[in-house]
Amino acid sequence: MKIIIIGGVAAGAKAAAKSRRLQPEAQIDLYTDDTHISYSSCGLPYYIEGNFEDYEQLLVRSPEDFEKIGIKVHLRHKVTKILPNCKQILVEDLENNKAILDCYDRLIIATGARPYIPPIKNTDLKNIFTLRKIEDGINIKNKLLASKNAVIVGGGYIGLELLEAFVRQNVHVTLLEHGKHLMKKMDEDMSELIYNQLTEASNNRFEIHLSEEVVEFEGDENGVKFVITASGKRFDTDLVVIASGVRPNSEIAKDAGIELGAFGAIAVNDRMQTNIEDIYACGDCCEDHLIVSDTKIWMPLGSTANKEGRTASINACGGDDVFKGVLASAVTRCLKLTMSMTGLTVKEAENLGYKPVFATVTKNDKVGFMPDVNNITLKLVADKDTGLLLGCQAVGTGDADKRVNIVTSALLAKMTARDFYNNDITYAPPYSPTIDPLLNAAQILAGKIDEVKSEM
Repeated sequence: MKIIIIGGVAAGAKAAAKSRRLQPEAQIDLYTDDTHISYSSCGLPYYIEGNFEDYEQLLVRSPEDFEKIGIKVHLRHKVTKILPNCKQILVEDLENNKAILDCYDRLIIATGARPYIPPIKNTDLKNIFTLRKIEDGINIKNKLLASKNAVIVGGGYIGLELLEAFVRQNVHVTLLEHGKHLMKKMDEDMSELIYNQLTEASNNRFEIHLSEEVVEFEGDENGVKFVITASGKRFDTDLVVIASGVRPNSEIAKDAGIELGAFGAIAVNDRMQTNIEDIYACGDCCEDHLIVSDTKIWMPLGSTANKEGRTASINACGGDDVFKGVLASAVTRCLKLTMSMTGLTVKEAENLGYKPVFATVTKNDKVGFMPDVNNITLKLVADKDTGLLLGCQAVGTGDADKRVNIVTSALLAKMTARDFYNNDITYAPPYSPTIDPLLNAAQILAGKIDEVKSEM
């Protein structure tokens, strides 16, 4: 058997390693247009921040590691076409500028995602970056260490992680967000909470501007100097990072007749199979099944990519494995402020036809006399007709992510708010108040649902 894998970061590298364990005699080739494989792109902001000096700590496995177990890694090789009828791929060798035709028995597409570049003038100026690959992180850090001012375009996960990284490197940061809210994946009230808490912590080290659309960069042969917005504002800068989101790399799949979903990502079933026999897809290039609502979602995350790479490999190698989906769980941090969520927000639940009801509480994350006590705000969401929990959002300097992780299990178990209130969550003063904030929220939420039912 010959297995070809396109892409080599999280999903592709996982699929390659798993395939070798399952098929010791198979020929396995991995093609990537990148200069590295099997690395933690999620760790790049923390490398830029200075948590560690050697970027090689981000590398999980080297091409040599794969070569030792008989996996041929082709760096700087871009797959330009998939030919399903003859089970071949067309590859461009970027170093030697030549074309290669290769054959497969099973094909696993793990082409990932790429940064989205908004329609801004002069994005080709020097010192304008995106953050996706190892080289991006190295180049940003090198420029950052020689800079006084930086601009970040975008207020999502990467934008806020880079805000912290830049501040830690003593660079003044201006973050420009096109929309009305930071972290727009969250409900607006939680997004406003993030903005308010970050602004209070600024201490003139950074500034955040909402509803500011960047329309142009100005500079000279030495690089970008000014960032101009639609409102006419001009911001001095030494470098810019565009963090306006990502898009799935699904073009070669579409060109081959592979079906895409509503988000432009590759459509797959729970075995990571595409609509074409012997072709599988995994990672950021494909869509996911959202367990809570039994709908499709596109949620590009490294943890999901690893799980999907494993499932794709098992099935491509003749096994039988199912990836049931995701809960849209996510977490990030910016200057001691944790932002985490799982399941559906209120606005998402409404769009999917639920009748959401929610409870929001702000409490200490542990007993008040503990020296490291902090506040967290929790928003717990349920369907008022069935009482089923739908999601949770948490923001605060306390253990917000711990509470969200508890809710993920409740969502998998399809618990109601009333069921969840009876949850026996651990207690000790260093870890929680006597009644955990989650249970406070669940009690309020169950009461609201009971009120609705009594009125019916």
